[in-house]
Amino acid sequence: MSAKKQEAVDTVEFDEIMDAPIEWRKFGIEDYIVFFIFWILAADIFLQFFTRYVMNSSLAWTEEIARYLLIAVGFVGSIMCVRKNSHIMVEFLYRFIPATVGRILVHFIDLGRIGFFGILSWICFRLAGKTHQMMVSIDFPKSAMYYMISVCFVGMTIRSVQVAMRHVRQGGSKISLEHARHTTENK
Repeated sequence: MSAKKQEAVDTVEFDEIMDAPIEWRKFGIEDYIVFFIFWILAADIFLQFFTRYVMNSSLAWTEEIARYLLIAVGFVGSIMCVRKNSHIMVEFLYRFIPATVGRILVHFIDLGRIGFFGILSWICFRLAGKTHQMMVSIDFPKSAMYYMISVCFVGMTIRSVQVAMRHVRQGGSKISLEHARHTTENK
């Protein structure tokens, strides 16, 4: 196929993908929350840029609020990553272990992740209760940020339980099942 024909095919496929209706049900509540927080962050940064470089007199609170909004985007986005099971993982190991061991390892990893996020949510909740400082530029308690992070860890724990249940139903994770298929095909 010539390069021009391939480009035409790619363009048609791209147009079909872009014109396809959006499936709103495949998004979780955390997707909408992080989207909303992100646009508040964008407005805050625009306000900071506008007041600093156009008005030549920046608002003091915009930088601190942007910092906390960026933290919120990171932690709420992590709930989304747990739901999609898209956090960084080492799949190199699955290539060198038997498929049965890989499936068992997936379940132990799921249990470890549930415990890890559960413990972090408890630690963060306790830290928030001990924090009595106020933010520097506005009169708002820093503990609210820690409570928000604790809620995000609870969300990650809940999503981790859902991922673990999905792995139990499927017999393993996508990566362990792919490597199991790969090893049985090569025998």
